[in-house]
Amino acid sequence: MTRTSFDYLIVGAGFFGSICANELKKRGKRVCVIDSRNHIGGNCYTEKRDGIQVHIYGPHIFHTSNERIWKWINQLVSFNNFTLRPVANYKGSIYSLPFNMWTFSKLWDISLPEEAKAIIESQGSAVPNEPQNLEEQAIKLVGTDIYHKLIKGYTQKQWGKEPASLPASIIKRLPVRFTYDNNYFNDKYQGIPIGGYTQIFEKLLEGIEVRLNTDFFTDTLPGYDNLIYTGPIDRYYGYKYGELEYKTTQFDHRLIKSTSNYQGVAMMNFTDIEVPYTRIIEHKHFENTPSDHTWISYEYPSQYQAMKTEPFYPVNDTYNNEMYAKYKSLAEKENKVFFGGRLAEYKYYDMHQVIESALDFISNHKL
Repeated sequence: MTRTSFDYLIVGAGFFGSICANELKKRGKRVCVIDSRNHIGGNCYTEKRDGIQVHIYGPHIFHTSNERIWKWINQLVSFNNFTLRPVANYKGSIYSLPFNMWTFSKLWDISLPEEAKAIIESQGSAVPNEPQNLEEQAIKLVGTDIYHKLIKGYTQKQWGKEPASLPASIIKRLPVRFTYDNNYFNDKYQGIPIGGYTQIFEKLLEGIEVRLNTDFFTDTLPGYDNLIYTGPIDRYYGYKYGELEYKTTQFDHRLIKSTSNYQGVAMMNFTDIEVPYTRIIEHKHFENTPSDHTWISYEYPSQYQAMKTEPFYPVNDTYNNEMYAKYKSLAEKENKVFFGGRLAEYKYYDMHQVIESALDFISNHKL
């Protein structure tokens, strides 16, 4: 019997795949990692351009309240003290995000939390029962004024759907505060890796065979005993039950030579439907990089097409979740094939969550 080349083939060099590779190597396993892209790091990949770390697939701000995960990642990289304080641009007027007293004060010319609560309660009464979709949940949370100015158009662009057709759970992630605190996240730990994210994956994959520009489905693969798959689960099973839906985005990265500070903030969301992009990212603000130029990125939501565009975020509505459940039932019957990560589990993971998931997987996995 011919001995296979590797104990584990890992499809995907993002967080889940890279952590699994690193931990398996520590345990003496022979590991090969493949990725269809020309770089490691998945969507967290950063690239230094003209002295500025550019987040190629959109902004990634690390945040967690899990001390175990914070200590784990700080073994690999040092973080700065960046906190995300984005703003919303509605037809040229600027509002603070997440929704807080700065937002309410500008919108309604008020200054006290009780005033804001009274207005939101009055407007939220338009939804008397338990919210059944994103639109109803948003109105219940922040009222009709904020919904129509700062949520509706942005949501339509981002998801390519009417808010009334999306699950209420999506908007529940958005913080609402009755304080003058515009720090987007509530987590204890937050920051950006000094020098970008790519170095994390370089350290995780050190000494491990990595093959880039390699497609699991079409290219010649090495021999292996076990498979860890982090790609879209529906593609793995040949779309047997149909194509799962994902949100995807196109990025337009631009070097602006004429200014050292384009918009004064790392992230500006454009919430009116007439503006075709959802936001502009100015990357130098993540690390407060001194320069006489700047890199910005326009984000354009686009229609997802299986095998043609990059899947980013799952659309966890009832229809797609029921379809995923069928694929999950197939995955649970596998013997030496394991599924993990955002695409394979059809789950919205933040970075700290996928790290925890990968570490737990290895810890619980019988090697």
